[in-house]
Formats: sequence, structure tokens, C-alpha cells
Amino acid sequence: MDDWQLFFENEVTKPYYQRLMSQVNQAYQVSTIYPAYQNIFRAFELTPFAEVKVVIFGQDPYHNGQATGLAFSVSSDEKLPASLRNIFQELESDLGIKRTNGDLTDWAKQGVLLLNTALTVEAHQANSHQNLGWSTFIQDVISYLNQRHDIIYVLWGKQAQKLKPMIKNGYFIESVHPSPLSAYRGFFGSAPFSKINQILAEKNEQLIKW
Repeated sequence: MDDWQLFFENEVTKPYYQRLMSQVNQAYQVSTIYPAYQNIFRAFELTPFAEVKVVIFGQDPYHNGQATGLAFSVSSDEKLPASLRNIFQELESDLGIKRTNGDLTDWAKQGVLLLNTALTVEAHQANSHQNLGWSTFIQDVISYLNQRHDIIYVLWGKQAQKLKPMIKNGYFIESVHPSPLSAYRGFFGSAPFSKINQILAEKNEQLIKW
């Protein structure tokens, strides 16, 4: 049994989670919500707890239909959103890897937990589900991850950096958000991908193939 299963078995007994999922289920019935319902918890399905090496926090899912259940990721036939384009620009600058496929499933399967801080959003309404209870859920995820001492946390932007006090141990890589509004103020040139792989190399772990 994957330890995420134990985590969810515990969460479903909590009143906040029951309220959250009741509101989420209702929203899917009356509005257009992203990602597709079956993909809400996709990040946990693709990255087993014991295999988490890196956590990259996003904000909320893309609200124009590209959301896949993985932070920053889109399907391979989608045009790259601006933040992801900037992430790939930094990847090329950092490691010389020219990536055009926005489907980050391969990262997830290598131990990169791509986790938004809200897992659902109403179509064309950024941050519309931020107050449903997802913040409590993310706090509980972090508490659960605190059992591990070796995870690399990537905190891009102020919203992700607010989570830092909850994280008890691990490694931190921080910069401004890759959004076009802030990328030029310190995301470009921050070399997060080589820094992650350097930490993994020092721990004798397999490097991420970005």
C-alpha cells in the first residue's frame, strides 16, 4: 500500500475535508471546473510518497482549460502557458536542455511532486477555490511529508514561500515566480534544475532527467 493511501484514509475522516469535497463535488455539478474531476489528485497518483524527491508548488490550476492535475503541466498538444515557457527558458539556460513538450508527467514519475496549493478552480476565475479548504489540505500534506528529511522543496513566488514555516526539514530552492510579471526579477538565472541535481548527486540519488 502506498503511504499516500494512508494519508487519504486519514484525511477523509476530518470535517474540513468532508466540507471541502462536498463543495468541490457541488461545484463540478453546476459549473465548469478544472482539472477534469478524475485528475484532481493526479499528482499523488503519479508520485508515490516513498519516491518523492522534489516538491514544486504551483498556485492554482490553469483556469482556461489546460489543467491536468499537475502544477505547471499541460497536455503535450497544448500551447505552453507563459509561466511554463519561462520555466523551459530557464531550463535551457541552466542545463542546455531545450524542452518543448509541456506535459510534465515524466518529471512526476521521477519523483517530482507537482503540487498546486489549490487543486481545483472555476473556469476563467483565478483563485476561485482558494478559500474552500485546500489550504488546510496542503498544510496536512506538508505535515505528512515532514516524516521525510531528504526532500527538496522548490518555492517559486511569495505564495509558495508562505509554506516554508510549515516545512520542518529538507532542502530549499527559492526565487520569484516564473510568471511573466516577476520572472525577470530573479527567476531567470536562478538555476533551480542544476541545484536540484547537485543536491541529489551529493546524496547519491538518481538525477532528474529534466
